[in-house]
Amino acid sequence: MEHEKFHYRSLDDMLQRAAEVGAEIPASQDVSCLFTKTEKAGIELENRFVIQPMEGCDAADDGVPGELTRRRYRRFAQSGAALIWVEAIAILEEARAKPNQLCLKERNLDAFKAMLEDIRETCMKKHGFAPKLIMQAAHSGRYANPNGYSEPIIAYNNPLFEKDKPIDPSRIITDGELRALEERFGWAAAMAEKIGFDGVDVKCCHRYLLSEFLSAYTREGEYGGSFENRTRLLRNSIAAAKAAVSREFIVTSRLNVYDGFPYPYGFGVKENEGITPDLTEGLRLVDILRDELGVNMLDITIGNPYMNPHVNRPYDRGNYIPPEHPLEGVARLMHCVGAVQKHRPDMLIIGSGFSYPREFSVNVAAGMVESGGCTAAGFGRMAFAYPQFIEDLKQNGAIDGKKVCLSCGECAKLLRAGQCSGCVVRDREMYKPVEV
Repeated sequence: MEHEKFHYRSLDDMLQRAAEVGAEIPASQDVSCLFTKTEKAGIELENRFVIQPMEGCDAADDGVPGELTRRRYRRFAQSGAALIWVEAIAILEEARAKPNQLCLKERNLDAFKAMLEDIRETCMKKHGFAPKLIMQAAHSGRYANPNGYSEPIIAYNNPLFEKDKPIDPSRIITDGELRALEERFGWAAAMAEKIGFDGVDVKCCHRYLLSEFLSAYTREGEYGGSFENRTRLLRNSIAAAKAAVSREFIVTSRLNVYDGFPYPYGFGVKENEGITPDLTEGLRLVDILRDELGVNMLDITIGNPYMNPHVNRPYDRGNYIPPEHPLEGVARLMHCVGAVQKHRPDMLIIGSGFSYPREFSVNVAAGMVESGGCTAAGFGRMAFAYPQFIEDLKQNGAIDGKKVCLSCGECAKLLRAGQCSGCVVRDREMYKPVEV
């Protein structure tokens, strides 16, 4: 049995169907709030639009931005988004998810600096302001593939992921290696500031290494078991980053508050309660990041793009049929983001998961901002497919349903295959026309 395809002719049609499946989705016909400036926790944004970190797998030799990388970020710069969250940049060679992933090294900093200058100049010429630029400092963990074959670095063995092919325990990163990695995040933050970024993201989402540690209930030692131990790597890495940069430089995280897997292999759930979200630990962690470490902005997400992609990017066409209606997935995302923002109204919280509602995605984003569910709205797949959607919305009061992301998952397939990723449906410069 397949889910119904996206067929809604109006926002009201979509919200009526959401109500029928029990999905509470905030939305507004008035999208003007998305173009308002905001200042929160010392961070100013020209509007409420954020381009989420979307990997392109198109780095040139030595991990520097390739021509397709630079092209993509020029398109993002032309969009008019107030904040561009630059995709995952590996902070060590062995931390790369693909051989063609961006990788930060002492010898290639100038190439990144040139790309940032191009982004700022492009946006300034078209829109009269320079966007904030965040560098996502990343360690791929169990998805490490720096040489074209899997070389996982894991927090613990996970039978949900490994099934009948358990990863050799020698691939479990040691406590000593973790302490060195924390310092490496400090180095990455210092390099990000030197290059010209406005901030650094200590990436802790989608079950990459730092995110996996949040669920390391079965691991022994300083980094496993208790809440304090499971959050140690993130806390120490952020502390190292903070210590390495100036006071004005933003240190943040793209943070999973819910994984969608049962205990003891998932963060954000209770023991013996399946995969029902429980944000108790997630909110506790947010409090620590804000009150003890001075983090003033977070980009909130959930799920895993490899194992349960319907959780973090709802779709109605993919490689398996989800156990729920896609609008239920959208509602869960909005609930998790909103819970964080309403718990900490003093923080700048960025929401995720807006692309599935297609031409009504901006209405959902406006509903979240209006209701206090987030301060800004992050768009990933939509920006791949339709980078000019912000400008069209500003001029026309709506976005073009013939240009939107169709949530077909083809960009993710390319990424998993290690090929240059983009929108195979809309981007005619990169791909032959594809029907979905």
